Amino acid sequence: MNSAEFLPLVSVVVPVYNGEKDLPDLIECLRSQTYPTNRVEYLLVDNKSRDYTSTILQAAAKSPNQEGFNQITLRNLSENTIQSSYAARNKGIRASTGEIIAFTDADCRPEPQWLQNLVQPFANLDIGITCGEILALPGNTLLEKHAARENTLSQKHTLAHPFCPYGQTANLAVRRQILARVGLFRPYLTSGGDADLCWRILRETSYKIYFAESAIARHRHRSTIKQLQSQWHRYGESNKYLHELHGVDLMREFKIREYFYRLARWLLKELPVAAAKCAIARADLVDLLNTPIGLLNVRARAIGQRQAKLPELAREIERL
Repeated sequence: MNSAEFLPLVSVVVPVYNGEKDLPDLIECLRSQTYPTNRVEYLLVDNKSRDYTSTILQAAAKSPNQEGFNQITLRNLSENTIQSSYAARNKGIRASTGEIIAFTDADCRPEPQWLQNLVQPFANLDIGITCGEILALPGNTLLEKHAARENTLSQKHTLAHPFCPYGQTANLAVRRQILARVGLFRPYLTSGGDADLCWRILRETSYKIYFAESAIARHRHRSTIKQLQSQWHRYGESNKYLHELHGVDLMREFKIREYFYRLARWLLKELPVAAAKCAIARADLVDLLNTPIGLLNVRARAIGQRQAKLPELAREIERL
């Protein structure tokens, strides 16, 4: 099939929780997409928000078209039973009509050609999943700059997973017919659902995953220590959940001796070098504190992994 003529009907599903600050920019990004507007619908699913998310979505759905933007189909849904982004995504999938289901998040800013580049690989019938790249939005804080420098959310990390590659739902698309076969997200899972879905597809079918690197969504990194630690704590929970669900050893051991060795190496070797470079304007604060921030993240992940307990309901796979 000629990819230039490949324009399947697409449904974009976005779960939203307390997204009042993000929604105006997100909706503007959706209206700026180059994918033909008559071939795409956008389903934004409010997941028990406690701010003005519902009001904003209702207004956007009633008057979705503004001067200077594409006329888009924007649908406002709600998932008020289960507090989980995966349950919200399932709600959107069930209400969708597209043969391709794409996902992004409320705190992401897809570039104009995002959807077009994410969908084109499906012209190859062997491709069942595509994932685009996740890059950082410009950030001013030390922690945002650290995460951007480390490419924390890059799909290149998850695609290189030693057990099985996967793409993150911040920038992912799947054939609807596959979901009918392997099931939807586990609605009661709170972390790791993107890996779980991709692994079920890749291990239970012959479909392949494709990295559409030019399909770019930009993501706002965490700006406070509390937010960053929560993020890495959740990564640890994900390791534990996937370990239990898929029966493979995904646990990352936290070695206290290695932790203190890395800290001592930073204090005695890396810090003096970085400080000298800062003095001649060849380094900045991120260079000075890169190692201790990374060690804090590793510790938070280890705690999350140790404390996580998979709820029995999280084993359930919802069906289309």
